[in-house]
Amino acid sequence: MVPMSPPSKRSARRRATREAVARTTQVTDAREAAHSLDVRAERRVRAPGDRDPFTGELRKREILPMLVLHFMKGGPSYGNALIEKIADVTAGVLHVNPNTMYPLLRQLEARGLVEGEWEHPERRSRRYYSLTSEGRAEYRRLVKEVRPFLDSIGRSIDEIVKEVYGA
Repeated sequence: MVPMSPPSKRSARRRATREAVARTTQVTDAREAAHSLDVRAERRVRAPGDRDPFTGELRKREILPMLVLHFMKGGPSYGNALIEKIADVTAGVLHVNPNTMYPLLRQLEARGLVEGEWEHPERRSRRYYSLTSEGRAEYRRLVKEVRPFLDSIGRSIDEIVKEVYGA
């Protein structure tokens, strides 16, 4: 494959942006637009070394939504606090940025799993999210579904440590 020259890259980006804007304006519901973009992203084929396999699998296996719902069990929380809690509990292995967390929270809210409420309703401030009864049920489902995967990661890491360090 011949690399594109910078003007060609810019032209391709402009065309892609125009196409995305045209598609988005055709969709009346913003959720439908987001969903259609997510579906396209899921179909994209990734090269074998395209992402970190460990954190990529953690994200794919619904670890992140499970952790978000888990931390809300203790009471309402907001995006940045959840980001910090996840970084703490995973010792920084699973790094979540706001561009991941806030769309996830909006998605969970749209699915009825959490309810969001502004700290100061008269102006935009922190948005605190609380679990709904549906969110509690989804959390219980995820806990059961994800456990075998987490156990396999633990066993794999133990085997690596035994092999390399003889422990």
